[in-house]
Amino acid sequence: MQVYTTAPLEDPRDARTLYPHLEEIGYDGAFSFEAKHDPFLPLAVASEHTKNLRLGTAIAIAFARNPMNLANLAYGTQNITGGRFFLGLGSQVRPHIMHRFSMPWSKPAARMREIVLAIKAIFDCWEGKAELDFRGEFYRHTLMIPAFNPGPNPFGPPPILTGGFGPLMTEIAGEVADGFIAHPFNSRHSLLTNTLPALQRGLDKSGRKIDDLEILCATLVVTADEEEEFERVKDAARKQLAFYGSTPAYLPTLEAHGWGEVHVELNQMSKRGRWDDMSALISDEILEAIAVVGPRKEIAGKLKARLEGIADGVSLTHNRAPDPTQWADVVADLKAS
Repeated sequence: MQVYTTAPLEDPRDARTLYPHLEEIGYDGAFSFEAKHDPFLPLAVASEHTKNLRLGTAIAIAFARNPMNLANLAYGTQNITGGRFFLGLGSQVRPHIMHRFSMPWSKPAARMREIVLAIKAIFDCWEGKAELDFRGEFYRHTLMIPAFNPGPNPFGPPPILTGGFGPLMTEIAGEVADGFIAHPFNSRHSLLTNTLPALQRGLDKSGRKIDDLEILCATLVVTADEEEEFERVKDAARKQLAFYGSTPAYLPTLEAHGWGEVHVELNQMSKRGRWDDMSALISDEILEAIAVVGPRKEIAGKLKARLEGIADGVSLTHNRAPDPTQWADVVADLKAS
């Protein structure tokens, strides 16, 4: 199993040291993400200071850009990284797209499908496989002159992975993307009952098999050496899961286990601003179903058991206590097993 993580960069200049450190630890790949900084620039910097580490956006916000922007960014980053790049795309939510980025919002699953297809059409044009003639509901790309055509990429076009949670967006990945990045608010049960069937519906539409799709699962890891630190990290994980669980979009994972009433309570508490009280609703049963919890020496085995037969790779994550550089032993155990 390939092992990934997200690089927690507060300062993009730290890409010069953090990404090579992650490579030294033994990670197969490291992601950037779009929050306070552009997700492409740190990867360009990181490529100059790493040799084999796979570099990807997880995720870049697709709807904040258009297919030509994304194709140019992805093609250039693939070249700079020497073929180690993948383009990971996500949708974000309506208020951010409309009011932060001042971009249109409509039919997010259909729009994501069209973005992926449009980027691939642009890649095909640059690779000399077809004239550029993409005409969709949301995007139209019909002009490409030699002055703006970079020509074939020496490392080939980068793969496109999409992130998602709901059935429609997940199905789109199976139909048109090269891979799928699963959200950490999933259990093994929800991945088997919700995610894989949706991916399969998309694969069936495109006539592909599950082996044609790369599946990466971001997985919440809760572990520590000392008991006091272990309790702190578990509490942080409960807060993270309570936040996700209060959001209607993430209800399917709770419903898969018969915990729908927990969402109702969390949602009501969030509307009353009772954020500090919400974590009490995340029982040990819920925590251990969604996160991988245990002593450090057990984490690799638990991750394998969680994702066996489902994922090609795991991304170790813990948004409320991020320090992937401290998981060297877990990475070593995963690589050895």
